[in-house]
Amino acid sequence: MSLAERTRPAEKPRQSDRAREREPRITDEHGRRIRVWELALRYLLLLGVLALTIGPFLWQLSTSLKGPTEDIFSSPPKFLPSDPTLHNYERVADTIPVWDYALNSLKVAAANVVTNCVGAALAGYALARLRYRGRRVATLVFILAMLVPVEGIIIAQFTTMRELGLNNTLVGVLLPGCVSALNVLLMRNAFLNLPYEIEEAAFVDGANVWQRFHRIALPAVKGTLAVVAIFAFMGAWDDFLWPLIVLSDPSKFTLTIGLNYLHGTFANDERLVAAGTIIAVAPLIVLFACLQRYFFRGVGEGAVKG
Repeated sequence: MSLAERTRPAEKPRQSDRAREREPRITDEHGRRIRVWELALRYLLLLGVLALTIGPFLWQLSTSLKGPTEDIFSSPPKFLPSDPTLHNYERVADTIPVWDYALNSLKVAAANVVTNCVGAALAGYALARLRYRGRRVATLVFILAMLVPVEGIIIAQFTTMRELGLNNTLVGVLLPGCVSALNVLLMRNAFLNLPYEIEEAAFVDGANVWQRFHRIALPAVKGTLAVVAIFAFMGAWDDFLWPLIVLSDPSKFTLTIGLNYLHGTFANDERLVAAGTIIAVAPLIVLFACLQRYFFRGVGEGAVKG
């Protein structure tokens, strides 16, 4: 290197380069740079989806808090109630025995969660990890069961419940959906993601199939179990058609059937219906809030952590 090159001062960075370095760099999860207009478009789409999904619930909540003198059909519509009140919820309890109906729904939904989690976990483990003849046929049967519409088998279900003497009982409401084909396939896929080396090591140590299921496989799929629990609870809590067919005693009605009596033949108070809707939705929100950290764990479930 010449003396001139050694004594030459280092070139100063240009002003445009320094300004570019000061600019905040927005990147995605892969490190790729995102333009500002692309980011704004994403947020606009997210806000639109949020308005479509959460908007009706917030409108029902607002309607349930409006007093009898406030116009709920005003133009332009008023989203926030001018004088919020809980009187509509008291009127729901005075109109129908809503808490008795909610207790019946809670019994059915809680039992449905237990039966689906236990039954789907056992069936999914058998389909995924055990070796026996007819395993692929059994998996195909569960897939085909998902393709059968409920309306096509509801008469057969009603006839079966009548022959068993379970008509007009909460057990009759529970039994047809106690183990869902969808939940079985969800658990099967979760168990398939588990490495076989873990179970082989447990087998070498002397663990039998129940110990491998209970102590190794089941703790690794808690996220999928949470998904199954949420789906089972929502399916039993929101079901309307089957309880309406199988139940005839008003004291055994579930909440979805009981809320239908808020719609009168000659009168229909939207505030009352909105309050009943919020009462029906509240347990689902509480359940999801309790299980959401497990609900979003399904992507990497079953992987070996180093």
